[in-house]
Amino acid sequence: MLRQELDRERQRRMELEQKVQEVLKARAEEPPAQQPPKGQAQVNNGADRRSQGLCPRVQKWFYEKFGEYVEDFRFQPEESTVETEEPLSARRLTENMRRLKRGAKPVTSFVKNLSALSDWYSVYTSAIAFTVYMNAVWHGWAIPMFLFLAILRLSLNYLIARGWRIQWSIVPEVSEVVEPPKEDLTVSEKFQLVLDVAQKAQNLFGKMADILEKIKNLFMWVQPEITQKLYIALWAAFLASCFFPYRLVGLAVGLYAGIKLFVIDFIFKRCPRLRAKYDTPYIIWKSLPTDPQLKERSSTAVSRRPQTASSRSYVSSAPAGLSKDEDASRVHGAKKSNFHEIFNLTENERPLAVCESGWRCCLINRDRKMPTDYIRNGVLYVTENYLCFESSKSGFSKRNKVIKLVDITDIQKYKVLSVLPGSGMGIAVSTPSTQKPLVFGAMVHRDEAFETIFSQYMKITAAAASGGDS
Repeated sequence: MLRQELDRERQRRMELEQKVQEVLKARAEEPPAQQPPKGQAQVNNGADRRSQGLCPRVQKWFYEKFGEYVEDFRFQPEESTVETEEPLSARRLTENMRRLKRGAKPVTSFVKNLSALSDWYSVYTSAIAFTVYMNAVWHGWAIPMFLFLAILRLSLNYLIARGWRIQWSIVPEVSEVVEPPKEDLTVSEKFQLVLDVAQKAQNLFGKMADILEKIKNLFMWVQPEITQKLYIALWAAFLASCFFPYRLVGLAVGLYAGIKLFVIDFIFKRCPRLRAKYDTPYIIWKSLPTDPQLKERSSTAVSRRPQTASSRSYVSSAPAGLSKDEDASRVHGAKKSNFHEIFNLTENERPLAVCESGWRCCLINRDRKMPTDYIRNGVLYVTENYLCFESSKSGFSKRNKVIKLVDITDIQKYKVLSVLPGSGMGIAVSTPSTQKPLVFGAMVHRDEAFETIFSQYMKITAAAASGGDS
């Protein structure tokens, strides 16, 4: 076996050697390859060099022309920027309030002019606008008319920006006196400023929340009888858009909008009873509830249920012949009975009926320098002869304030800055014993308190004057 394998290996080697010799003989017999002349070789080398130099030039030209656009399409990770919050500043707050008023002025002026057209504030202007609008809708020119008005408004704004004095408003604009910003505000003025802004922000956010909650409840079937009307109206509009031409649908909608704005709304605003009966959009909007109203309804519904065992035990524990309301009023009655003791007054001095519970406020005494002395939280009362402030800190009777109405030299509504909307939330009272007026600020019912205090002050001063004359 070993010999056979060795013989086979020898045969294979011999065959390989024969093949190698045949290949070498075949190569030796081939004629030599013709070499190109020297001129042709130089031409070929020049072409190669030109092709190698042309590609970088094309790439460079392409990058110069379109490199900026190519870089824009590169995907990059999004950078998260953290905005730095500015510290609270009275000067910055005043500036932002003025910016807000200036920014909202075009919108408010547009709403005022539209309302003036609907109210026929200027009969000739409203008649011309009604005629032009109805004619444009009838001939299908409503969209070109609105576009032309936008172009006209931009043109007038351009002329106004160039220095022309042009007034295009139905309602005359009243220029407000802008008070220059105060450089240095006292701590009390800053405190009152923050309170005024907080009240305006609270009212603004409350109105916005009411609008959004009403829209949400309309679409969420909170009151099915109201949402059903919207559902039917949407189906009617959908079927009309499917079966009627758009020109006819647009004509109907445009005519209805014009009659609604110029005629129906004018009648409804002059006749509130008709509006409460027949103005369907107004009725639907007024009847839509907000979330606090829904919570109040649910709480009243729960309170109307039969009394539980705990309520029965409460009634059984109460003294015989004493109702729940009487028991709840005992605490208030006790506080009223101790009123003259709190302020060291005679027993006949009691809070007036209007302010039995008092008005929550803060007393700002600008004659004091320490913050703990000139800002006090508490409740303000008015009696027949005195103005009484009770500090919220129990046990500090020295912090209470009693002012005779006869000793008051001046009383007026107080507001820190005129740039803020409204008339403020404070009452300033001047007395001979104070260099600067005492300010009762942060009063939610400021107008009611001012009318009560001022009327009682005038009554006492008139009585004192008549007694002195006699």
